[in-house]
Amino acid sequence: MTSVTPPRTAAEECARAALAEHGSERGPLLPVLHAVQEKLGCIPRDVIPVIADGLNLSIAEVHGVVTFYKDFRSTPPGRTTVRICRAEACQARGANALVEHAKRQLGVEFGETTPDGAVTLDEVFCLGNCALGPAVQVGERLHGRVTPPRFDALLGEPR
Repeated sequence: MTSVTPPRTAAEECARAALAEHGSERGPLLPVLHAVQEKLGCIPRDVIPVIADGLNLSIAEVHGVVTFYKDFRSTPPGRTTVRICRAEACQARGANALVEHAKRQLGVEFGETTPDGAVTLDEVFCLGNCALGPAVQVGERLHGRVTPPRFDALLGEPR
């Protein structure tokens, strides 16, 4: 009786390529996960067993790292990612009110993507723009002194 190996998905192939590139490094899990996410935009659940097997780790260990670090996501992000700084300097300049406004306007919580797939809302705890808080990163662009009206204007661009 011959066993048939199911075809590998593109995500599995990506994980295997990341393992081949980073698997022999010291502490390879984070570099492998970053490589997969860079290529796929997220770390799909079906690659976690592949990575675990390739690094001789348990599935729980890999899953724990993926879910612990906020930089890793298990679903693809929206077309634009919006990050709002929640560090003390930005909070002192109105970030909490901006956060509530952003959640209301987008209809999502941190880590979620709008139903149309346009925007993913994330929180960060420093964007290095402390003197110009509250700071917001829209895509790759950093913005300072963001008020609720300015937030709405900034989001008019990616949507």
